[in-house]
Amino acid sequence: MTNIRLLSLEELKTILKENGQQAFRAKQIYQWIWQHGVGQFEEMTNLSKDLRQWLHSRFTIPQITQDTAQYSSDGTIKIRFKLHDGHLIESVLIPVEKDERYTLCVSTQVGCSLSCAFCATGKMDMKRNLTPGEIVDQLTLVNKICQEKYNHPITNIVYMGMGEPLLNYKNVLQSINIISSENGHNMSPRRLTISTAGIAKMIKRLADDSPRVNLALSLHAADDFKRNQIMPINEKNNLEVLMEALHYYSTKGKGHLTFEYIMLRHLNDSIEDANRLAALCRGFRVKVNIIEYNPIGDGLFDKANIEKVDQFASHLTKKGVLVTVRRSRGGDIDAACGQLANKD
Repeated sequence: MTNIRLLSLEELKTILKENGQQAFRAKQIYQWIWQHGVGQFEEMTNLSKDLRQWLHSRFTIPQITQDTAQYSSDGTIKIRFKLHDGHLIESVLIPVEKDERYTLCVSTQVGCSLSCAFCATGKMDMKRNLTPGEIVDQLTLVNKICQEKYNHPITNIVYMGMGEPLLNYKNVLQSINIISSENGHNMSPRRLTISTAGIAKMIKRLADDSPRVNLALSLHAADDFKRNQIMPINEKNNLEVLMEALHYYSTKGKGHLTFEYIMLRHLNDSIEDANRLAALCRGFRVKVNIIEYNPIGDGLFDKANIEKVDQFASHLTKKGVLVTVRRSRGGDIDAACGQLANKD
């Protein structure tokens, strides 16, 4: 039995033709799977009964299922999903109702191999990559929650949940193609952002291969010594190598570039750190998102003082850097990446 969601539209057309079925049915099947999120061939009501039975005998439609959800007083919703093999992943819905912006943070792997010191997912073993369908399912299912709760569809997606998207490169790109397809969710690639801890060669490959998605670098420290302390990946992808890859990405005229910068008390929150960060921003157009840390309960790091955060942002602005401060969301639930999936 073949997982039908691993097939492209063209592959599905070919299989149908080779088995005496009408090729145009592939588009209808594809739309049922990706636009409507059905999990049973019997639900594909514009197909003949014989075709539905034939599909049922040849293919499966394995879907993720909701395991639990947490609702924050600030509107953030965190959902834990169970995969067909029992593994758990997370998605987070972050609404900003006044701007009609409803952002979904999706996972791309079960666990993570990068071991970033401040991240709960980094404490987990790397189990496996998610399939394109398991990534898209997060959008399909959370979009229903968003519609029910806020009467509004999801407007933006960030590949910023569990795992490193660029280490699941093929499946992430396929999920983007499905999400942006007119036969899928028909979302503009400009509303999609891939976040990476920093894999230089894959950033360059993304520049050559991808649609016009946005790219966010999880920077979190503006010098190699401090970044090595909290992000082991920096030892093989140092800042000089990463900046060269980002310049290459920007010359390809792709989407917006962002530096994600979590403020950690007494580690990366000084004016000297701000000066080093401003220096990295010179030479190409990039925005800095300063993020208030959401502690993960291990006591290793604490969030920077609000005054420090504001001083840091103000100093960057004076240096000509485009800055946004992202206040902590979901503080009363397990909103930090990996927290809920780690729970029993």
